Amino acid sequence: MGTFATFGRTLIRLIPTPPTGREGLVLLGYAGAFLLAHRAAAFWGGSSYYSLWFPAAGLRLALLWRGGARLTVAVAVIEIVMQVFNGVVQPAGDWPIQIVGVARPVLAYGLTVAGVRWATERGQTSLVTPPMPFGLAAVLAPIAAALFALPSAFLQPAITHVDGLRQIIASLTAFAVGDLLGVLLLAPPLLWLEDVVAGRASFQRPRLQHAVEAVAVLAISIGMVVALSGIGLGLPATPVLLGTAWIGLRFGRAAAWGAIVLVALVVLPHTSGVMPIDERLSLHLSLAAVVVVGYLAGSFAEAEARARVDIARRDRMLFQAERLKTLRAMSVAVIHEISQPLSTLAIEARHLAEITVNAGDEIAASASLIERKADALSVLVRRLRRFGGRAVDEPSLLPVNALIDIVLGLAAPEAKSARVALIVGPIDPDLVVLGQEIELAQALVNVLRNAIQACQTRDIHVGIDQDAQDVIISVANPCADTAPYAGMGVGTLVARAIVEAHNGRLTREERAGHHIVRLTLPLAGDRK
Repeated sequence: MGTFATFGRTLIRLIPTPPTGREGLVLLGYAGAFLLAHRAAAFWGGSSYYSLWFPAAGLRLALLWRGGARLTVAVAVIEIVMQVFNGVVQPAGDWPIQIVGVARPVLAYGLTVAGVRWATERGQTSLVTPPMPFGLAAVLAPIAAALFALPSAFLQPAITHVDGLRQIIASLTAFAVGDLLGVLLLAPPLLWLEDVVAGRASFQRPRLQHAVEAVAVLAISIGMVVALSGIGLGLPATPVLLGTAWIGLRFGRAAAWGAIVLVALVVLPHTSGVMPIDERLSLHLSLAAVVVVGYLAGSFAEAEARARVDIARRDRMLFQAERLKTLRAMSVAVIHEISQPLSTLAIEARHLAEITVNAGDEIAASASLIERKADALSVLVRRLRRFGGRAVDEPSLLPVNALIDIVLGLAAPEAKSARVALIVGPIDPDLVVLGQEIELAQALVNVLRNAIQACQTRDIHVGIDQDAQDVIISVANPCADTAPYAGMGVGTLVARAIVEAHNGRLTREERAGHHIVRLTLPLAGDRK
């Protein structure tokens, strides 16, 4: 039930919400860019099949990936209006069927983005480590759009002007190939440029030896294709495919995309003119294979590199944890030695304050001050002893409202100095989790500290929601956050490790100008 509930929440992301002012400008720009991209695709189109290079698909996926699946309906409306302007949707014809045909691929892209996001939140493998999720979405979205078109292609072939099994399969294959090329050639640079403008990325000049190696590998690959073609063996894509895969695995997405663009600049101008359908489709199928393999290889290489960095950080954390464990043992011994004398001192100070009440104002004030200080020291030592004792290592039933109170008390001083207001939503007093109080408090404090450091003089909202078997604690701030998803600081890595050790998960999302971090923990007791 939990899996279906989580997937249901993911589908809810498709429900449109009012766009912000910035999103409205982006959608307006998308309308014009889609119109130009759709007209450019006509050079690789035909009377009986879709365009074999559809750059508008790259614009679509880039917008949905960055803005979220909730923009699906808005994007569909924009594309319908633009297709009316292009004459694809004709009010005098079967316009309901035509509108469905235009909106269908947009829905497929939105569902793919939502599904990949859902899998990313729940997965633990390299395939869900950035930038692999985008690579998977870029490959799966065009395939999903082609599959969505499959029923109508058989039931209503007049819509796509094809007839017969062979033409239908060729048409849908061209549809998927055109979208694949449009997505992987256009979406990555668009997303990178947006990251540069937002300050999340910067241009890094490649090393000379890397550039020389990549150019040499690509030149050898293309040379092999030319040589094989010269002796009458056609245009095999295998040498170039292996070359781009090597470049991606060695140097990452940027180098792979550069190699892909060079190959596309050779193929696309050659296929933009009049040529037999089967020859053009064969060349674009080969190009699509090169593009997909090269980009996924680069994405996988970067995901593995990020995973290695995270492992190295966790190793350092383990070494530090061992040192802290030794320090904890020493501190517990010291606290044990001073706790008894301090308790005795507090008792004697209280007795001194009682017998000096009538001994003069100065003596009574001094005795009262000694009592308060001794009592405060005694309370502090008891707390330290409890924090360092063995009891905190054992999980226990912990009310969520009590946990939030502890966390707010710890984070309040830093929030006050940063002039940040912590606004907490209503909390159901019956929500209880099973866990280690100190560790969970540490995880929440780390997340709050990250939000406080990102925000200055702004409000941070803490929300507590229940969903079937889980409690979801969300921390939302409206401020710019330049930390990439998988490369966040050690504090967030610690928080994620703690939450996952409690059979929960830590996820992150950007919505309506807010950066939201969610800690999902399983409920305990009868509330499961």
